[in-house]
Amino acid sequence: MVIPVEVNGTKLTFLLDTGVSSTIMFSLSEIDSLALNDSKLIRLRGLGEGGSIPALKSSHNRIKIGKVTDINHTIFVVFDKSLSLSKRMGIPIHGIIGYDFFKNLVVKTNYNTRKISLYAPGNYVEKECKKCEVFDLTFHNKKPYLIVTNIDGNDTDNFTLLIDSGSSDAIWLFDDAILEINLKNKWFDDFLGQGLSGDIFGKRSKIPKMSIGNFEMTNIKVAFPNKESIENIKLFKERDGSIGGELLNRFTIIMNYPLKKISLKKNNKFKDPFYYNMSGLTIKHDGVVLIKNKRDSFKNRSNEIDGATNITVSSTYDFSLEPKYVVSEIRKESPSYLAGIKEGDEILSVNGSQAYQYNLYQIIGLFSSKAGKKITLKIKRNNIILRKKFILTPVF
Repeated sequence: MVIPVEVNGTKLTFLLDTGVSSTIMFSLSEIDSLALNDSKLIRLRGLGEGGSIPALKSSHNRIKIGKVTDINHTIFVVFDKSLSLSKRMGIPIHGIIGYDFFKNLVVKTNYNTRKISLYAPGNYVEKECKKCEVFDLTFHNKKPYLIVTNIDGNDTDNFTLLIDSGSSDAIWLFDDAILEINLKNKWFDDFLGQGLSGDIFGKRSKIPKMSIGNFEMTNIKVAFPNKESIENIKLFKERDGSIGGELLNRFTIIMNYPLKKISLKKNNKFKDPFYYNMSGLTIKHDGVVLIKNKRDSFKNRSNEIDGATNITVSSTYDFSLEPKYVVSEIRKESPSYLAGIKEGDEILSVNGSQAYQYNLYQIIGLFSSKAGKKITLKIKRNNIILRKKFILTPVF
């Protein structure tokens, strides 16, 4: 969920992330002008295999989303350019915003209409909904947790999962016993994402089923982050993992922060299959390239002597700046790895279409489409143009 946010009068774009307590900004180099108040240097620590990072803590800022304003908001600013969400998502993302802004609100998220609605508790009227289920939330360190059951067919244990709308995955689990005992060899190592403290690696697999109340889902994509990625942060001791955007977007969600409740109503995506990236490629937006486009114009002129028609062709050129896509990670033994694609390769075309004609999420979606699909890439490596072909092949 990417939403417009005003920070001290400057219009920016943020990721709505229920999995964070504080507002964090990145990519200041992409902002023309921004005034931050009452700042001091600190250090932050988050998910990832690195350590703490330097940051700026700024107090007494004015944050506005729609008609809702917080005039005393604290913002943490991270300067590490490698943490740019814009490169990973292919659109400008200046930061992430969560609990500190929404803590006194009722937040309705409709993934079908791509809209969020914010209500003051006194103005929110709960409508009768026979297809909705309401669950209690547990908050720890300003983060919401939901209890689910029946993970991997185990209907006796409860699992406490962070509601993390900022994650693109469906489920993360920290219990290796599920991976090692129940899933046997049906998994593969992969890049899972980027945290404040660096890259996150782990294993991907699928679990047969999971239930949230009476909502039962099957064959769900799940990731198990490596212990190195989570050992540097203090986790809620009851936490077993996270629920991310790929599962949440199957519901219309109402988060009532003051009452600590969440309402879920399944939407038309509920029964969609859970796909994973079968190509093995992770692509990032890496600046822009100058594209030269040729336009031909034709003029007809009749010859008065012999009556013939002369056609004159003239060419003009338009120039435009378009997104540049680069391979940032590649999974070993994946179809793209076996085809000879390497980290740092620039993607020039995908299945015959210029890469810049795609949004980044469209390319990622193509790599997560049906098994057996043929992918042809034209790439540039050390100023040499190469063509690579592979077939999307499931690991299990």
